[in-house]
Amino acid sequence: MDFERARFNMVEQQIRPWDVLDPEVLDLLMATRREDFVSPQHRDLAFSDIEVPIVLDGKPTGEAMLFPRVEGRILQALALKKHENVLLIGAGSGYLAALMAYRSRKVSALEIHPGIAQLAARNLKDAGISNAQVIEGNGADRFAAGKTGEERFDAIVFSGSLSALPETLSACLNPGARVVAFVGEFPVVQALLLTAGAQGALSSQVMFETALKPLRGFAKPSSFKF
Repeated sequence: MDFERARFNMVEQQIRPWDVLDPEVLDLLMATRREDFVSPQHRDLAFSDIEVPIVLDGKPTGEAMLFPRVEGRILQALALKKHENVLLIGAGSGYLAALMAYRSRKVSALEIHPGIAQLAARNLKDAGISNAQVIEGNGADRFAAGKTGEERFDAIVFSGSLSALPETLSACLNPGARVVAFVGEFPVVQALLLTAGAQGALSSQVMFETALKPLRGFAKPSSFKF
């Protein structure tokens, strides 16, 4: 398979038509070897317009990489700077962490699935990326009471859908921070770009709609009413 031709077609036929026009983002997607973050049996699908399954030891995990066009929109919306620290909830195969690491100071990726966490860490190491750290654990715990006083971030990405945003989200953000979150009930989910103001208030805009599976570990709000 001609990976370079496939990568070019992915950028020109999937990502650019989805209003990803930032030349730095497009150049990064052209330069990063997505095929190295895909399970060996799915390398020929690395640039397809699908959510490529994440497989461990020949067995499906039930998780998948994001669509390439969604990854492009995330990168463009965040507009990361080299001095910024990023939190990624849901490391997946490590590809999105790699893309963000190239544009930021540090990426901390939380992954609840032990095997996937090991896979992501190995893929990042093999790619020579030293400023992205994969931490095994439930991303929801980072927003629990008592943890919001820890490190604050300039950008946060939730790589799966949430029923609702964490109530403590703003306490984890620096002024001017950006958040990409997918909020809704599968399969009706909105991709939101949130921006933190100087006083911690979050402004929000809808970027697009998508059908994204829920993030594991995040509880659904109770529907019980008195």
